[in-house]
Amino acid sequence: MRRIVIAALVLALGSLACSDGDASIAADGTGSDTSADPASPPGSDTLYQGTFTVLESPDHGPQLCTSVAQSYPPQCSGPDVDSWDWSTVDAESANGTTWGHYAVTGTWDGDSLTLTKAPSEPDRDDRAPSDTEFPTPCDPPADGWTVTDPETATVEGREAATDYAQAQSDFGGLWVDRSFDPDTDVHPIAGVILNVQFTGDLERHESELRERFGGPVCVSRSEHTEAELRAIQQSTYEEIDDAHYASTDIVRGVVEIGVFVTDPTVQAALDEEHGAGVVELVPALHPVDGEPQ
Repeated sequence: MRRIVIAALVLALGSLACSDGDASIAADGTGSDTSADPASPPGSDTLYQGTFTVLESPDHGPQLCTSVAQSYPPQCSGPDVDSWDWSTVDAESANGTTWGHYAVTGTWDGDSLTLTKAPSEPDRDDRAPSDTEFPTPCDPPADGWTVTDPETATVEGREAATDYAQAQSDFGGLWVDRSFDPDTDVHPIAGVILNVQFTGDLERHESELRERFGGPVCVSRSEHTEAELRAIQQSTYEEIDDAHYASTDIVRGVVEIGVFVTDPTVQAALDEEHGAGVVELVPALHPVDGEPQ
């Protein structure tokens, strides 16, 4: 992680440092005690596993890919994979590029993965996308999630409510919940709950939304505005050296940063800087069961 966040952690923990400064870390990441450097790779002897596309091209050797350009042959870049042997796996090849999708196990030194066992076919579950849930935090009304005003319970009405919400300075996020099973024969718009979050006056915002949209609406409180979360997403992505993606989960109010291995000291620095749980490091490599984290 770039030193700006590490420096913040050092400042936060300054009261715990030894008076002679042996355990301190300079803002540029140097220090006399390298074992205390949060940037050191977490447990280089630890075995990690993950599922990746591995690709070798005329430009580079075998590398782990977390995203792949859908060209032919495909293109991607990522950390090197040491001890890779294409003769031990099934793979596709075209125009000097070789690739395949594999479950891999090895040690991680912060820059590359060194295999400790032969790669294998991934479990089918590893290829399946995870279920995405968009729950409604409000309790159902006494008469259920019903249409309150048929004249504005329209797509246009929902768009007007959306435009209003997104124009507010305390707007926290918006999504629709299709998980319940209403009687859509009554009204076609009844099959969707419009969820909107704000950090400010919920009663006022709900009144404004219902003037514009007569379908099911849930208004709830968020800890941060969407703009705040997007700004945290951008700045944190730029601060973390090995970040390979960043996204904002509006439903949970969390910024997710994709990394290859989670460093607990980096996560602690993020919690100190932004608040516990606001930024979540999401690892692509996980410790093998029984291995220390």
